[in-house]
Amino acid sequence: MESKFGRGFVIPLVALARHFSLPPEQAFYGAADHLDELIVPAQFAGTQMDALVEQLRKRVIWHQPGTMDREDAEEVKRILRHLLVEVDRSLGIADPQVGTYD
Repeated sequence: MESKFGRGFVIPLVALARHFSLPPEQAFYGAADHLDELIVPAQFAGTQMDALVEQLRKRVIWHQPGTMDREDAEEVKRILRHLLVEVDRSLGIADPQVGTYD
């Protein structure tokens, strides 16, 4: 069956990042759809990356739009940045950095 909102690990993360580039009051609408087929690769089971994905799921799925949009959106962006750094580390990048102008 073809995926409607993206399947894999990196693809759903990129889709979520696009949502959270919107203003906080718009960011959460439809964002949880991208978590349906987010798959944590087996080599990351039980690692920091697995824990970060769980935090991301909770922040996005449990969010109530209109309530703490700004605070929750900032937390989701923080988790996404941390996840991206962990992905680079797992690929052997010694000192990954998100930069100051993300």
